[in-house]
Amino acid sequence: MEATTECAADACGPRGHVELIDGGLVPRSPQTVFHLRAVRLLEWALLEQAPDGLDVFREFSVLLDERNRLEPDVLVVPLGADTGPTQDYLRPEAVLLAVEVASDDSAARDRDFKPRMYAAHGIRHFWRVEEGGEGFPVVYVHELDPATRAYVPTGIHHHRLKLAEPFALDIDLTAITARR
Repeated sequence: MEATTECAADACGPRGHVELIDGGLVPRSPQTVFHLRAVRLLEWALLEQAPDGLDVFREFSVLLDERNRLEPDVLVVPLGADTGPTQDYLRPEAVLLAVEVASDDSAARDRDFKPRMYAAHGIRHFWRVEEGGEGFPVVYVHELDPATRAYVPTGIHHHRLKLAEPFALDIDLTAITARR
C-alpha cells in the first residue's frame, strides 16, 4: 500500500507511544535512565553535527505500510521531510537514519524485526544501541545493501562513534551522563 500524507487511523495505526507491529498495537514500556540518556546523547550530538540540510527527530512515527508504523528513538531526515505542524508520521523514503535504543522488553524487536522492516522499506542507515558492561552505549552500525535490501554491519562502537556515513560525525559515548 502506498502511504499518503493523510490516512485513516485504521490504515496508519495508533498515535502516541505505541507502535503498530505486524497489525497489532504494542505499547512502549517506560524508559530506563540508560535509555533516556542514550537517546538524549545521540539526539543532541546528531543535531549539533548534522549538515544544514538535515534535521533530527526524536520518537517520531514512521509509516512503513498498513500493518507497521514504528517509532524509532532517533531519526535523521532531510529538512523537506517536515510537511507541517500537524504531520504525525514520516514515510520511510524520507528517513536517512533510524536509531533504536534497545530495552529489555524491546531487544528482540530491535535486533531482528525492526532492522528487517527498515531495510525492506529502504532506510539506508540503522543503528542499534545497547548498554555496555560499563554502562556506556555500544552502537551497532548498519548500512543498507541495495542489492539485497538487507543491512550489512559496518562496525561496533564502544566509547566513541566516529563515522563518515551518513555524514561526518564524532560522538563521545562516554558522555552519556554529561549535561549541556
